[in-house]
Amino acid sequence: MASASGLVYHPPRCCRPRKLAPFRFSRSGFFSIEWNPARAVIRCCAVESGVEGTVLGAAHSKARLPRLVGMGSKLVGCGSAVPKLLVSNDDLAQIVETSDEWISVRTGIRSRRVLSGNETLNGLAVDAAKGALDMAQVETDDVDLVIMCTSTPDDLFGGGARVQRDLGCKNAWAFDVTAACSGFVIGLITATRFIKGGGYRNILVIGADALSRYVDWTDRGTCILFGDAAGAVLVQACSGDEDGMLGFDLHSDGQGQRHLHAVAKDDETKITSNMNGTPVFSPKKSSYSCIQMNGKEVFRFAVRCVPQSIEAALEDAGLTSSSIDWLLLHQANQRIIDAVATRLQIPSDKVVSNLANYGNTSAASIPLALDEAVRGGKVKPGNTIATAGFGAGLSWGSAIIRWG
Repeated sequence: MASASGLVYHPPRCCRPRKLAPFRFSRSGFFSIEWNPARAVIRCCAVESGVEGTVLGAAHSKARLPRLVGMGSKLVGCGSAVPKLLVSNDDLAQIVETSDEWISVRTGIRSRRVLSGNETLNGLAVDAAKGALDMAQVETDDVDLVIMCTSTPDDLFGGGARVQRDLGCKNAWAFDVTAACSGFVIGLITATRFIKGGGYRNILVIGADALSRYVDWTDRGTCILFGDAAGAVLVQACSGDEDGMLGFDLHSDGQGQRHLHAVAKDDETKITSNMNGTPVFSPKKSSYSCIQMNGKEVFRFAVRCVPQSIEAALEDAGLTSSSIDWLLLHQANQRIIDAVATRLQIPSDKVVSNLANYGNTSAASIPLALDEAVRGGKVKPGNTIATAGFGAGLSWGSAIIRWG
């Protein structure tokens, strides 16, 4: 390649191809890839030259085991974490014109937790993930993937890789899922596809959000609803007959975005000039608006679409609503939860709800409620759970899962 000066440019030979790992079929009939560290696909010359340790992207210290595709998935661990600061309805009544009765009757919420001091969303996510790993008795080195479901990361570019690092999951990679209140269900289904199609063995799915950062605390229509939290599950590969992902259903409709959003807004900026002082252009400097929501339309959407989605997931699983041991919905509003349960003819004693104590924690709400239900002895190994997330996008989805 010729450079601007006419000299020939030789790109650096940093990535050096090696022999590909052979493809084989295992005796069980599943397709597998045999991994041999000595026959790696690509090696970096920085590592070859002895630059290791703290170097970004340094090679993993542990060779991966052969991957089997076509495996099932099971949920074997869960964990959760919430901020220390509790904000009650009475506390909010000192800020906006409202009352504990007004809020609890319309939403079912009594209090919520809010990040304060040195607390971070990543910190909550790490604590929740540690709880899931501990319950599952899985070491961090055995985690293959971390899926961070959040719309409010500490860093605009996402938090998954930071959580992976802070956990010490040296053999995993990570990415973020941005789907607000639908995020955890989408992340959970995605994890099972990586196991089935990619041969992954252990995947952490984390739902974490801090919507308090984007709440207008003078708007009683929204500030009463949201709280901060994190929840996580460990999804593990298993044989097909043990598969705990029984069925699922996913949807989105961008036309509904106008009913629930927090859009980027452009602030006034100074015109950028060149070195001679001549105006060149005026760059946009953006920030995000507070959460804007049409509560009536979101309510109508939820009570119409969520039952339909759960019914579709049940059909995919070959089950009926009578087979459900627990209904675990995104904790948005108690009226929505009750309406969906009524539509599906599921009695109230089979509905998991902790909305009163935490409010709407977005992507964290389902794993947070699951963790409390498991540790409290409600949800037991072998129980069938119908779960659904719904919200911004608009997006919604359901999954029929077996715990343990």
